Amino acid sequence: MLLQIGPFTLDVDSNRPTFWQSLMPQTRLLCTLMMVMAIALTPNGEWLTWGIYGAGILGVLLTSQITYWVLLKRLAVEFSFVGVVLLGTLFREGGITLWQWGIFTITTHGLTILGSVSLKAFLSLVLLNFLTLTTSVPALLHALAALKMPPLLVAILASMYRYLAVLIEEFSAMRRAALSRNLMNSRRWQRLVVGNMIGSLFIRSYERGERVHQSMLSRGYTGIPRMAAVPQSRHRDRFIVILTLLFAALGQGIGWYGGGLR
Repeated sequence: MLLQIGPFTLDVDSNRPTFWQSLMPQTRLLCTLMMVMAIALTPNGEWLTWGIYGAGILGVLLTSQITYWVLLKRLAVEFSFVGVVLLGTLFREGGITLWQWGIFTITTHGLTILGSVSLKAFLSLVLLNFLTLTTSVPALLHALAALKMPPLLVAILASMYRYLAVLIEEFSAMRRAALSRNLMNSRRWQRLVVGNMIGSLFIRSYERGERVHQSMLSRGYTGIPRMAAVPQSRHRDRFIVILTLLFAALGQGIGWYGGGLR
């Protein structure tokens, strides 16, 4: 049904007793960011490198015992937005022309760029969704603080997550009010009601944000969140970080060597 919003939960599998979940949150975050950077910096057309990275990611997914159906649903939703942007990379000049209609031309160069960017986006989204599925948001915030991220940025992220559930609840209340007044009978009325609800929700969220901020200031808030003491990294976590760095370098080295042979 239109406007149906379920419960907002990110860390579905954060409490499972696996090796990945036993690592410290900053270790998981750092390993994920290193792999995302390695994937993003891989030149176009390096299929062997992405195959190595994909095999490594698949191995971690299989051993982490995550809920694959939730991961697939999130990837489907995210790729529905990313796919619109990726489609523009197809019509590039260069290489052999495979199809042409007016100003639209599909070439081998365009297909290479489309496949490369799609693989980069897919592998990066898999890693980021895997991180959020297996690590709670408070743990991620503490990990950002441990990695010396700006405290104000951590405070903004914490507030966004804290009050996102409030906005969803407010939106659900507005939806129930529209249904009780029989305003959702036709598609035309649904579009009109949704537009009005989005505008009203923006105004309500702005006003509530001002009230919450004033309440926080009256209770001594200074703009920097109070973070609990972050535990020190262990030898196992350092080993995993080094192993991830070596794995990323291995993929780049094999891709560079294969490119040199070509």
